[in-house]
Amino acid sequence: MLINLSDVLTSEGMQISRELPLEMTCFESRMGSFPITASTPVSLRIRNAGAGKARLEGGVKLTFQTGCDRCLTEVSTELELRFCRTVVLKAEDEDADELELTEERQLDVETFVHNEILVNWPAKILCKEDCRGICPVCGQDLNKGECGCDTFVPDPRMAVIQDIFNKNKEV
Repeated sequence: MLINLSDVLTSEGMQISRELPLEMTCFESRMGSFPITASTPVSLRIRNAGAGKARLEGGVKLTFQTGCDRCLTEVSTELELRFCRTVVLKAEDEDADELELTEERQLDVETFVHNEILVNWPAKILCKEDCRGICPVCGQDLNKGECGCDTFVPDPRMAVIQDIFNKNKEV
């Protein structure tokens, strides 16, 4: 969905508000593909912020199907995005936190929301706070019960001493 911002960028004091349905059904990135199961309309308020600039404020609430980072169980993850960005015709300063528009002075809302999801993606998604994960030996979900595997990892600094004991061991 494209929004034409020509009037807002050229008219001092101009402001527009929009509620747009999110057409994105799946969020795709290098992390994987995550279906969007629910979303609220994208609310945007865009106001003139000087010559060739506009201030974009708004938000959207999304629900994704993701896997738990520890046990890989399907989890419904809710992400509420709140954004406040400056939109410019041409970016003068490369380090500025500004969005550049197309030559037709249009903002692509889907691309904007996709980028906001990337920036605000949670660092770790868990099915529950005390998720125990999976067994590194057999792969059983430890939230469902113990598997009985030996998960003892010896200290590698003690390997030389263990070798001495193994050489002098009587059979």
